[in-house]
Amino acid sequence: MDFEAFYQDKYPASIPREIDLERYTSMVDVFDQAVKKYADRPAFSAVGATLSYRDLDTQSRNFAAWLQTKTDLKPGDRIAVQMPNLCQYPVVAFGAMRAGLIVVNTNPLYTTREMEHQFNDSGAKALVVLANMAANAEKVLPQTSIEHVIVTEIADMHSPLKRTVMNAVVKHVKKMVPPFSIPQAHKLPAVLSAGAREKFTPVECKRDDIAVLQYTGGTTGVAKGAMLTHGNLVANLLQVRPMMEDTIVEGQEVVIAPLPLYHIYSFTLNCGIMFEAGAHNVLIPNPRDIPGFVKELKNHKFSAFLGLNTLFVALCNNEEFKGLDFSHLKLTSSGGMALTTDTAKMWERVTGCAISEGFGMTETSPVVTLNPRSAIQLGTIGLPVPSTQVKTLDDDGNEPPLGSPGELCVKGPQVMRGYWQRPEDTQKSFTDDGYIRTGDIAVIQEDGYIRIVDRKKDMIIVSGFNVYPNEIEDVVSSHPKVVECAAVGVEDAKSGEAVKIYLVATAEGVTENELKEFCRERLTAYKVPRFFEFRDELPKTNVGKILRRELRDEPGNKQSR
Repeated sequence: MDFEAFYQDKYPASIPREIDLERYTSMVDVFDQAVKKYADRPAFSAVGATLSYRDLDTQSRNFAAWLQTKTDLKPGDRIAVQMPNLCQYPVVAFGAMRAGLIVVNTNPLYTTREMEHQFNDSGAKALVVLANMAANAEKVLPQTSIEHVIVTEIADMHSPLKRTVMNAVVKHVKKMVPPFSIPQAHKLPAVLSAGAREKFTPVECKRDDIAVLQYTGGTTGVAKGAMLTHGNLVANLLQVRPMMEDTIVEGQEVVIAPLPLYHIYSFTLNCGIMFEAGAHNVLIPNPRDIPGFVKELKNHKFSAFLGLNTLFVALCNNEEFKGLDFSHLKLTSSGGMALTTDTAKMWERVTGCAISEGFGMTETSPVVTLNPRSAIQLGTIGLPVPSTQVKTLDDDGNEPPLGSPGELCVKGPQVMRGYWQRPEDTQKSFTDDGYIRTGDIAVIQEDGYIRIVDRKKDMIIVSGFNVYPNEIEDVVSSHPKVVECAAVGVEDAKSGEAVKIYLVATAEGVTENELKEFCRERLTAYKVPRFFEFRDELPKTNVGKILRRELRDEPGNKQSR
């Protein structure tokens, strides 16, 4: 396929096909310009604290000065950041980048085994950790090269008095901080105070310098660190913004951010795209607490919302959420997992705002495609963002005919430099002509929009026929008595594999026979699930993505391949 010729007339007129990669030199350049332009605007809010762009400039500068003067850390060294959505996160992340360090985003819910692997694999020399997770950090520190530890508490961005009271309640009344002892640790408020008295020396960051080591989930083996450069992140920021067309008004948007900033989706959207636009990012530390989440939403006239399928479902099933004022909401973006048609329609029915679904991966900073705000096509992941080329390849490495499934491959300035210290894995991930393999099976339609059929590794083979779990889940989840579901392949003597559905039903309940009949009316016979298992809940990642692999690996579900 001649990519350029094919996509020439596929976009709304307002969307450019190429971006100006010279606009910013680094993420620090993006930061410097934004904090000057929007100094008095609120930048981030969480747990009752708000930092303006000027506050963020000052506090991140203080953190950078402390790193430069009170430690032996040098530009290029790695600093692990392990905390949920709190205002401390952008202070630390931007401060580290201003000092020339590489941010290693770390999931606060990691087990000690996962933490130890990531800290050692990245060669992290410093760690910033929330006190609530510090007990685990204490266990692994002796097995790592981490020399500098900074501990922060939930209310550290509040005034001294309020900080003291709130942190005491969290620790002693709510018992949310397991005991720990890290004698060499510094407290973040003391670090920021000390840094304020020191000189900060700006560090020149180049486009090719690594900004973030973003670790993959490790679902296909050991977790690997994707080397995302300043140029990768800046490119993706500039690529996504035009796809939103005129929806974003600089300095005026209020964006709800329930997805964790340590996840690349939220990092790029909230610390990149929305930050550059001068938006007010409202951070939600615990989006699983739906009543608390909705209570926070009542405080804001929010105009944009970033989420994923399971979160949209949970909110739309909450009566108080349905009663909120959605008159300002004009942009909802979905990523991280497949958006079902039923969920998209329910969200639009409740909020009056259509969802713009996109697609990305850790290795692409992350956005590859997005539905343009003015031309949303449900069931697709949209069009490639500017300056991005895509193609599909079959198992023999050939491009299948248009409309036929193949592995989606991507080339663009947002694609990672490679995996940290893993040249062989890096080489395997790219085609000979420089496209990264996504591992997703996709169809490029005649109109240029792309549909993800499924993950390559999740495909189920029933009697030689390919069955894609997303299609099955889309059908089952459209049943009015099903809350959520996951389809996996299980070993079967006759057909090699059979489809099994795990599901959570509504309070009214639903029978297996009802569901089978429902599926028979909507699916070809070999795609109809053979087995159904009802659960109170399904296993999910910290961002709410259902863990198919965990279900597939349960005893009795042994794979035939």
